[in-house]
Amino acid sequence: MPKAQTLIEALPWLTRHHGRTVVIKFGGNAMIDEELKSAFAQDVVFLRHAGLRPVVVHGGGPQISAALDRHGIPSEFKAGLRVTSEDAMDVVRMVLAGQVQRELVGLLNRHGPLAVGLTGEDAHTITAVRHRPEIDGRPVDIGRVGEITRIDTGAIEALLADGRIPVVSSIARSQDDGHVYNVNADTAAAALAAALGAETLMVLTDVEGLYEDWPDSDEVISRLTASQLEKLLPELSSGMVPKMEGCLFAVRNGVRTARVIDGRVQHSILLEIFTDEGIGTMVVPDGSDQGDAV
Repeated sequence: MPKAQTLIEALPWLTRHHGRTVVIKFGGNAMIDEELKSAFAQDVVFLRHAGLRPVVVHGGGPQISAALDRHGIPSEFKAGLRVTSEDAMDVVRMVLAGQVQRELVGLLNRHGPLAVGLTGEDAHTITAVRHRPEIDGRPVDIGRVGEITRIDTGAIEALLADGRIPVVSSIARSQDDGHVYNVNADTAAAALAAALGAETLMVLTDVEGLYEDWPDSDEVISRLTASQLEKLLPELSSGMVPKMEGCLFAVRNGVRTARVIDGRVQHSILLEIFTDEGIGTMVVPDGSDQGDAV
């Protein structure tokens, strides 16, 4: 029986991951395709009922761009980050906390009273200062974009202890000026995974994983160490950089594995966590042997 075989294959992974925290960055096509959104919610609830402690972190790039357009505010990017004016920040906050998060919480709660939404502002979960990226060696002002300085996991830990699924919008409180900041969701997910001592960080993308030699080859690297990833970073496409930098930060700060998986595949989270093969690319700390890292 193939179904029984699949369940038996999941057993060692169920045992291994029981009681562990998993931080999942929700993004890409999975955020805008109705069937993928529904499958994502099922996967997260499955993890919760299988004895894991999932935490969902989300941004909302496509939804923010659409809302800014409706408000007549241009979308501009510098150094791969959205330039966020005061007016744009109001829209970002509204879309992330009032639209994307609400929809995701609603999808999860179809399966029971599980999900609770919060932003990085709540209970000082994420604190940031203004981020000034360097372009051609000079710092540039990109508005209300934050660089994380501190994570307080108290509210998230309390929700997890109560059996809830925290859904966190990537907005941060300011360390010094009373404003709020737009924070890259990949970066926020990695920082939360490290602060929570998560077993794994999972980042949903619109590609199969990290390619061996893109664009000359579409062979996916299934596993690499932190040092191997660090060497590859300068060659990566701009969209993959924050995701892979997040993976690198996570495994260098106590997270056992970080994985980039294809969010276009239904139930990719379950396939990655509960099957022998797995999918996507897994990053492990330096010195991890094969048996310890999967």
